[in-house]
Amino acid sequence: MNTVATAHNAKKPTGTLYLVPAPLDFGCAEVMALDASMPRATLEIAAEISHWICENAKSTRAYLKRVGETYPLCQPIQAMQLQELPREVHKKGDHGGGFDARHLLQPAVDGQNMGLVSEAGMPAVADPGSSVVRAAHDLGIDVVPLVGPVSLLLALAASGLNGQSFAFVGYVPAAPAERAQKIRELESLALKTGQTQIFIETPYRNTALLQTLLQSLQHNTRLATASGLTLSRAQCHSDVVKNWKSKPWALDNSVPTVFSIGR
Repeated sequence: MNTVATAHNAKKPTGTLYLVPAPLDFGCAEVMALDASMPRATLEIAAEISHWICENAKSTRAYLKRVGETYPLCQPIQAMQLQELPREVHKKGDHGGGFDARHLLQPAVDGQNMGLVSEAGMPAVADPGSSVVRAAHDLGIDVVPLVGPVSLLLALAASGLNGQSFAFVGYVPAAPAERAQKIRELESLALKTGQTQIFIETPYRNTALLQTLLQSLQHNTRLATASGLTLSRAQCHSDVVKNWKSKPWALDNSVPTVFSIGR
């Protein structure tokens, strides 16, 4: 047997794509210590990755700087390879399968471990990144999700709503009439099936969305909110709409909030 030829023809092992969660304090005035919400094992792996696919290179560098303050990075941040997802992925999302991300994974094909990161929480969950995960599977690259905060599940757990059947429906429309119509449609589905409906909004619209919810939902529909999750001022509220109207609960327009409705 020609061992030299065999070694030359041997397939080079691929790297691993790690799905690296980020803390939920992105864009918030309050910044928590990373180890308050991020497991040590996740941060240690992140510190060893030099090739990244991200939403935004600037925010990723800031995150890696925080990681490096706790665990030494494998190389200076300036020397790392950071590839941003295209603008159209940010605007339209990549959950429908229209974007081919295989070219972004060439370092993993060449044997380098890579990290996929979003600006907050778990990449590819309520954030772009699913196209990268699909491409990794198609290329035979191992995909390893790391442990970290996922706002949707934290909010669901704190809501008192059905955790056996639930759906995340993304953003509701910004236009008032369309928003009210969408809310009524989601409520009808939740009351008919028992399936919890979870959605989010840009923080500065938190108060406006809450007002629409209280005006549009039936009195006995349960509404839950979870704001500033993992922060020291986190607040979770859950009650039927008729009781919401008599309580002094308000939402902060500067922190992310997850909304849930059900029965």
